[in-house]
Amino acid sequence: MTNRRTILKGTLSLMLTATAMTTLAPLGVAAKAPQVKTAAPGYYRMMLGDFEITALSDGTAKFPAETLYIGAKDQIAGMLERAFLDSPVELSINAFLVNTNERLVMIDAGTGDFFGPTLGKLIPNLVAAGYQPEQIDDIILTHAHVDHLGGLVAGDRIVFPNATVHLNSRDADFWLSAANRDTAPEAKRDLFSAAVKALTPYRNAGRLKTFLDGAEPVPGFKSTLRAGHTPGHSAIAVESKGQKLVFWGDITHGDVVQFDEPYVTIGFDEDQAAAASARDAAFAEAVEERYLVAGAHTRFPGIGHVRTDSDNFDWVPLNYSATL
Repeated sequence: MTNRRTILKGTLSLMLTATAMTTLAPLGVAAKAPQVKTAAPGYYRMMLGDFEITALSDGTAKFPAETLYIGAKDQIAGMLERAFLDSPVELSINAFLVNTNERLVMIDAGTGDFFGPTLGKLIPNLVAAGYQPEQIDDIILTHAHVDHLGGLVAGDRIVFPNATVHLNSRDADFWLSAANRDTAPEAKRDLFSAAVKALTPYRNAGRLKTFLDGAEPVPGFKSTLRAGHTPGHSAIAVESKGQKLVFWGDITHGDVVQFDEPYVTIGFDEDQAAAASARDAAFAEAVEERYLVAGAHTRFPGIGHVRTDSDNFDWVPLNYSATL
């Protein structure tokens, strides 16, 4: 029978239970958690036939679009706005690792310690991806700018002790020339100094090899001269089981402006007209052959396709996959 006493006992029991639950609840449940403010390791892995491809982020850096790009000045702000970007525009610096099951080959080597804290992350991301610097057999440089070869050294120390570095002979002759450095504009002389600092230890060790236009610096890695950005700027292509991927270095900076306006160049191009022509040829070939492209400065992981659209060309990022 329900009476006043049983009702009171039930109410008391509920109160005691609630009090116990409150007492045992973790402290600070309602407290604000501090922001972590660190990103996940910057690598992305995919298969190309039997080859394992790993995109490696060296970080990002912001560049003022109004000084980076040359040409179409009145259109650049609108292009960026339509892509939900503005100036300074943040560009990725990417390198790529190819495991052929026989050799471990890296395309470009990041900035090393030549720039600020937002860059120079290649080695920790390489390690996070499951590899060590001493495992790299070959490093093929698309060209000899500091953001592609700075990571070869840390101070005066060789970072990749077992790797052979491969560079188109045109770039080696140009960037390692003291005479060229002395006659270069003051703003570009640091590019020569960085190339000398990064490449000389490998050359002294007998592990800097140059290659000619169209050669295979490593068997199965075919080069195509895309000169203009630098004299020896080269794309590197690999194929496995009918699948093709072209690492095209600095054909573009970003994935907006120069796809819409391929003739827009940048201040780092040694030959503006040749760079624009090389870009147009690279775009056209990528559209026609429908192969994958890996860009050093397209937003990470920098792998995708090129298609035509109403504004010349368009970048189509690779569909993300969590499986191999």
